[in-house]
Amino acid sequence: MFTAHIVVTVVAAALAAFSAGSVFFHAKWVVEPLTEYRVPRSWWPWLGTAKAAGALGLVIGLFVPAIGVAAGIGLVLYFTGAVITVARARWFSHIPFPLVYVAPVIGSLVLGFAA
Repeated sequence: MFTAHIVVTVVAAALAAFSAGSVFFHAKWVVEPLTEYRVPRSWWPWLGTAKAAGALGLVIGLFVPAIGVAAGIGLVLYFTGAVITVARARWFSHIPFPLVYVAPVIGSLVLGFAA
């Protein structure tokens, strides 16, 4: 169980870091939808920072569990907000994308509590 927790946490952190990097480097596949969802451009650095902090928190959480739990909860809230933003923009076909990122975070939290 402990090994599964480490693997899932590292995957979750890697996905969150990738997502943060995509915002920081203005990847086309991220910037265009954010514009279409009407997310203000001034928010983008803060959104990327939140994801990067969550990724770092998950990794630190392997050594300090309270930080990992806080980071996991923060990322779950972040990606829940992303699902709501996509739904409000009526891009229902894009809803699975934030779910792909939040699934391993939830798995990490569940496995962390079970370990």
